[in-house]
Amino acid sequence: MHKDDVALTAAVRSAQKGDEAAFRAVYRAVNPRLLGYVRTLVGEGDAEDVASEAWLQITRDLAGFKGDADQFRGWSARIARNRSLDHIRARSRRPAIGGDETELTDRAAASDTAAEAMTAQATRRTLSLISRLPRGQAEVVTLRVVMGLDVKRTAEILGKRPGAVRTAAQRGLKQIAEWLESDSGVTETAARTLKGM
Repeated sequence: MHKDDVALTAAVRSAQKGDEAAFRAVYRAVNPRLLGYVRTLVGEGDAEDVASEAWLQITRDLAGFKGDADQFRGWSARIARNRSLDHIRARSRRPAIGGDETELTDRAAASDTAAEAMTAQATRRTLSLISRLPRGQAEVVTLRVVMGLDVKRTAEILGKRPGAVRTAAQRGLKQIAEWLESDSGVTETAARTLKGM
């Protein structure tokens, strides 16, 4: 087991016993990838809300969870997927209502905005490329690459056979590598790295 997985497994077990600091550690370790997965399913605008709903369920059901770090990531991804699918169904039944965020423009950020913007831009670019894939490939690539799940766990979450997951991941990553190669702002090294995955 990887060192980070050992730490996450221990944090999950402590969080199950009510340790708030351990739950924060679990959240910090899992949420960025989980949020990326949700963005792939519901889009940027609703991802934070859906991920929050998923975390509410994760928190509520945490005491009954049994397993290690990898199983926790898979379990949380399944919950996030279910909340995302519920959200998509609900969204199709109601009209979208826009909000006014103008009052937020005068508030200063507490962190290094420039560094966060560069990281967010790279993340958005990656997720944007993933979202251009057919939905099945996008889900597989996000679960495998962004969430870091293995083929077996990804197959369980999606209700597919492992061979179908491998094929979808390979095709999706190949397509992303081709898009990167045709993008003049991307280095050949980055494109080769993705193509070899």
